[in-house]
Amino acid sequence: MSLGSQVGNVRRGVLSRLNSRIVPLGARGPIITFSFDDFPRTALTIGAEILEGVGARATYYVAMSLMNTTNDLGEQFRDEDLASLVDRGHELASHTFNHLSAKRVAYDVFEHDVEKGERAILEKMGIPSSRNFAYPYGDVTLEVKKKLGPQLTSCRGNFGGVNGPDVDLNLLRANSIYGDIEGAEAAKRLILENEEQRGWLIFYSHDVTAKPTRFGCTPQLLAAICSFAANRNARFMTVAEVMKEFGQRRDSLTDGQLQANGGSSSQSALTVVS
Repeated sequence: MSLGSQVGNVRRGVLSRLNSRIVPLGARGPIITFSFDDFPRTALTIGAEILEGVGARATYYVAMSLMNTTNDLGEQFRDEDLASLVDRGHELASHTFNHLSAKRVAYDVFEHDVEKGERAILEKMGIPSSRNFAYPYGDVTLEVKKKLGPQLTSCRGNFGGVNGPDVDLNLLRANSIYGDIEGAEAAKRLILENEEQRGWLIFYSHDVTAKPTRFGCTPQLLAAICSFAANRNARFMTVAEVMKEFGQRRDSLTDGQLQANGGSSSQSALTVVS
């Protein structure tokens, strides 16, 4: 193992252990969640149809500045796609406004962009996001975990593995679905591991197309994973549905309230759902 890999493993271990917000999974598992980041339009036009074919719904982590644009991941979501995914039972979650890295900007800049993204969803949809959040690029710092994490319902990273028996709501583990059908076997092993542990397994991807980017997958790979999962002993749930079972959500904050809280009063926005 290279020195860089060793340093990375140590850093991931520290981030996983400190400034956590733990809830016990209990007997809720096994659960499987599918999610898409940013999101490229094919995640809805192709990905959602595949998921719906096995009775699953996904959590879409949206960076609102990407709406009606095209980038290296292809055409991004259109404004009408947001209403479509909600109408079809999928979850609309947040991913900052400008797709900023928490490691590359000051904390107050990142915090402001997170809330800007939340406000943009509210202004566009007339309803708040679920306040479930995914760190762009999977980048997270101890400061962000400590200050921002408790103000949101959950925060998802890209550290692989199964969530449980203790679940860190400030850094949910998630596993990429990238490439073509050759990636199916690794995903199937994770599904079996999750079943054995009675845990919560989260998958994520970006574009879903016959010639995906390095951050996306083919329809064949997604369909193979969904088909295998549908025949195993696990429930398909969005992140919001899991949070409801945990009895937690965060209410939408008014403009400027997040900055006023400054991360020091995490319970002020907590609502317990019975």
